Amino acid sequence: MSQGLPQTVEWRAEHDCVPYREALAAMDARNRAIAEGEAGELVWLLEHPPVYTAGTSADGAELLDPRFEVVEAGRGGRYTYHGPGQRVGYILLDLRERGRDVRCFVHAVEGWVIAALGELGVECWRSAGRIGIWTRDIDGREAKIGAIGVRVRRWVTMHGFSINVAPDLTHFAGIVPCGIDEFGVTSLERLGVTLAPGALDAALAARFGSFLAALGGRCDLP
Repeated sequence: MSQGLPQTVEWRAEHDCVPYREALAAMDARNRAIAEGEAGELVWLLEHPPVYTAGTSADGAELLDPRFEVVEAGRGGRYTYHGPGQRVGYILLDLRERGRDVRCFVHAVEGWVIAALGELGVECWRSAGRIGIWTRDIDGREAKIGAIGVRVRRWVTMHGFSINVAPDLTHFAGIVPCGIDEFGVTSLERLGVTLAPGALDAALAARFGSFLAALGGRCDLP
């Protein structure tokens, strides 16, 4: 049974695109405030104008065509793309109160997104050795529909996930997404899934309580 939103975590959903650097600065400030006990935890859902972001493991050879601004994100991982039609979720939680287990946190984020997409009728899964959210594309091949990239500072999390709802998939051609070139990327739109406004946010909210319950407990890790 799904669990909804707890009152202890602020839930913020933006309807307009937020520039990536602006969001990064706001997230950095909120992370520090949570660590100092000056602000509460936050889940922030938004979209960005087109941008390529570089994680701490980014390889310059995987930046194939820097047609958009490239921003060092400070999160783990390699290059990724954000743009209109992609729902991004920034998760700012205090792991000092939720188990102090980064692997469990990433695993739980994956499970949360998989469960939310399942509520919308889209079967997704984890894939061993490849962080992210995977599904079957229209050509029958496995493809990534969601990316995961996090940072934990003073046991407070930053960054989170992105879900391809209806982005321009040609924009991913400027990078090797997350350093994986043998698999493609897909979207709900490409799979023929049309969502009502707010449907994805509602599905994420419905499964959020279950996600929190997974933190600090026993993670089913391989």
